[in-house]
Amino acid sequence: MAVRDPAVAGMFYPADPEELRRMVEGFLAEAKPHKGPSPKAIIAPHAGYIYSGPIAASVYASINPEGITRVVLLGPSHRALLRGLAASSAEVWRTPLGEVSVDAPEGIPTNDAAHELEHSLEVQVPFLQVVLGDFTLTPLVAGDASAEEVADMLERLWGGPETLIVISSDLSHYMSYRAGRAMDTAASKAIVELNPRGLDFDNACGLVPIAGLLHLAKQKGMCAELIDLRSSGDTAGPKDQVVGYGAYAFYE
Repeated sequence: MAVRDPAVAGMFYPADPEELRRMVEGFLAEAKPHKGPSPKAIIAPHAGYIYSGPIAASVYASINPEGITRVVLLGPSHRALLRGLAASSAEVWRTPLGEVSVDAPEGIPTNDAAHELEHSLEVQVPFLQVVLGDFTLTPLVAGDASAEEVADMLERLWGGPETLIVISSDLSHYMSYRAGRAMDTAASKAIVELNPRGLDFDNACGLVPIAGLLHLAKQKGMCAELIDLRSSGDTAGPKDQVVGYGAYAFYE
């Protein structure tokens, strides 16, 4: 059986299962209670948990896990240059919390080199394991692709209430606290307005998957909500160079 082992356990999040579960459950417990329906799709950040974990938890806490058995997870490629989207040939993705079965879509090329060390997808999986329990995962790393290409793939994998769409992205990088906040606020406005033209790689490293989701969400008449917007300067880092983190929920 082909297994994708964790690449950033012990760096981005704890490698010890009990410590990891305790940390994720603690973040979820501290999240503000969510009022409203469970989202069909979310955007969550992907930095080290001490920095972005509380922001990610804020949107994961909005999910009602009942009936969700499948997750389509898209994140940007930080280490490999590739065209389009790439699936994983692994049958199982492993984290310190256990194994998740992979459901690879037909017709998408696999690129295990792009997945091997990619953190943008991996850091979402422990949150999903704690929130959902048992589910199948369709992990896709995004390279050079148009919003229309990503939207077409999302439409194909959209499914019904059993499927949750998760997009992984951070916001601004290494700005001053004030400049980063202004840039992140503008990016959040664009996301909530389903306007990918208000985004670029400077204010959203996950621009490619986000643009695809926004394109499809607009076609489907969805609405988006800003759940949380903070930076590393609000959580565990200094304020002279911050990375921005936003959490967003999308409703059908």
